[in-house]
Amino acid sequence: MRASSRFSVVALLCLSNLCLSGLAAAQASDQVIAERVLGPQWKQLSRQAGMIFAGTVLTTASQTVTAQAAPADRLVPGTPPSVQLSFRVDRAIAGVEPGQILTIREWTGAWAMQRPMRQGQRILIFLYPPSRLGLTSPVGGSMGQIALDPSGESVSALKQASAPVGPGVSVVQLERAIRNARNEEE
Repeated sequence: MRASSRFSVVALLCLSNLCLSGLAAAQASDQVIAERVLGPQWKQLSRQAGMIFAGTVLTTASQTVTAQAAPADRLVPGTPPSVQLSFRVDRAIAGVEPGQILTIREWTGAWAMQRPMRQGQRILIFLYPPSRLGLTSPVGGSMGQIALDPSGESVSALKQASAPVGPGVSVVQLERAIRNARNEEE
């Protein structure tokens, strides 16, 4: 093999090793950020969720739905009282499609134990898979609701579940960590 060919191969190997080590460092950094924002149980939170997305709150829970008040085709008799919320999926991470309008029902008892949401709010949310009664709620209660800034691209600098987060924590970084944690499970 000629010296210039050997040099090219060695240079290519060094470059690929550098890229791989950079990727590993980025994954580790994303995981550190995820733990800081989502808490020490962030991997379990990610794995337990059936739906994860960054979205916009379209309607808030202003009305309680009961078996007596709901149309017969929408609720099973004996279903516990629930509230209905709608979201637009801005960034799909798991179990949803981008642009989807997602309407969920949540048991009023679970709803009362979470941070209130307001119409127009941007949020990163982790939802359990719907139960056999069609109910769902954020995984870990308030831990499964992360307030985003008005652009929906970064975590709000307001106090989150365990501590204030600094500026610059992007949804993209959290998405990479979440997807990585979910892939580890498979």
